[in-house]
Amino acid sequence: MDKDSTYYFIGIKGSGMSSLALILHDEGYKVEGSDIEQYTFTQKGLEEAGIKILPFNPDNLRAGLTVVAGNAFTDDHPEIKRAHELGLTVIRYHELLGQMLDSYTSIGVAGTHGKTSTTGLLAHVLSGLDKTSYLIGDGTGKGIPDARFFVFEADEYRRHFVAYHPDYMIMTNVDFDHPDYYKDLADVESAFQQVANQVKKGIFAWGEDENLRKLKTDVPIYYYGTKENDDFQAKNIERTTTGSEFDVFHNGEKLGRFTINLFGEHNVLNSLAVIAVAFFEKVDLDLVQKEILSYQGVKRRFSKETVADNILIDDYAHHPSEIKATIDAARQEFPDKKIVAVFQPHTYSRTAALIDGFAQSLSLADQVVLTEIFGSARENAGEVSSQDLADKIGNNTRLIHEDDLSAISNLHDAVLVFMGAGDITKYENAYKALFK
Repeated sequence: MDKDSTYYFIGIKGSGMSSLALILHDEGYKVEGSDIEQYTFTQKGLEEAGIKILPFNPDNLRAGLTVVAGNAFTDDHPEIKRAHELGLTVIRYHELLGQMLDSYTSIGVAGTHGKTSTTGLLAHVLSGLDKTSYLIGDGTGKGIPDARFFVFEADEYRRHFVAYHPDYMIMTNVDFDHPDYYKDLADVESAFQQVANQVKKGIFAWGEDENLRKLKTDVPIYYYGTKENDDFQAKNIERTTTGSEFDVFHNGEKLGRFTINLFGEHNVLNSLAVIAVAFFEKVDLDLVQKEILSYQGVKRRFSKETVADNILIDDYAHHPSEIKATIDAARQEFPDKKIVAVFQPHTYSRTAALIDGFAQSLSLADQVVLTEIFGSARENAGEVSSQDLADKIGNNTRLIHEDDLSAISNLHDAVLVFMGAGDITKYENAYKALFK
């Protein structure tokens, strides 16, 4: 990497891109980038760091730039085309990240669900114990010169994570998602097997995932979970309205009792994975407990606020498994309140492929409200609609629009769980505006 070059990020507000831009900036590199002018939740950190954000324009490109192209953009993007015309070095996000890992003890977090939450928790815990650089999928990243650890989120989309050869990898689960790219579950499994073959020291995998149990690798695989055949086990789990407590055992030996201020069974499992990594890096587990206890979560993962007499929860959940986990967490913290799922389906292809799963998971809420489908720039509007999903759920499922929030405007003493990976936040903001 070149300290004399300026790294120009095309799509700098993307969650992974903004994280990587912040890391390079922290490590003394010159950084700037371009994106849409619409405000996104990732740009606050970039602005606070003093990183210049320009509107997309091919005229931004000039000699002396090293271009980092966001994975969302094809080589036909006007800025990428101009970069090639000028003979600039153009590198993809995942390729640059792959190049950076060799300087650290690197720990990747992969999985169809739970990547961001687990990466955030691991980064928080290790940062409290030693110098740690990290890249989290919620748009946060930090570079520490001479760091011991590098914690990063490894995205399976379009097999981007096969650019990585980390020391360790946590694998939270393997599920069918991204139907615009993967043919079926077997195709997703093959991608995880490919990246597993590249891990240098060890893999920590959720033991109840049948697909992760099939992995064959040269490095050891340590399974974590709640079953007797897991290498790291959570036992005597107590879930309350303030969080969860559990004992951790490794091969039959008790390592301690841990408390987390997080909700849902998935957060017990995520914590268990982090404890397992810390154990193998010979970190003091009493210090690990202290760091886990102080963890507050990542952006757009079960973020809470009160509006009028209702609780609003904002969550990135956009797959049936994630919706189920988020509603489970809401029930744990608010057992006596009505749980209302306000869901924005993300992409036509995913909605069509997983519509039965969406209906099943959303039915776990007391009331379901849907927005229109948030389509991807990479697809055409399909033959599936939010009304199709509403019909499958039944139970008086209603649709809302940004200028018609009547389905949620008269709720009282309820928990509104806004979920989605598109622009669901605009509906939240419209809802909050009703009470200003």
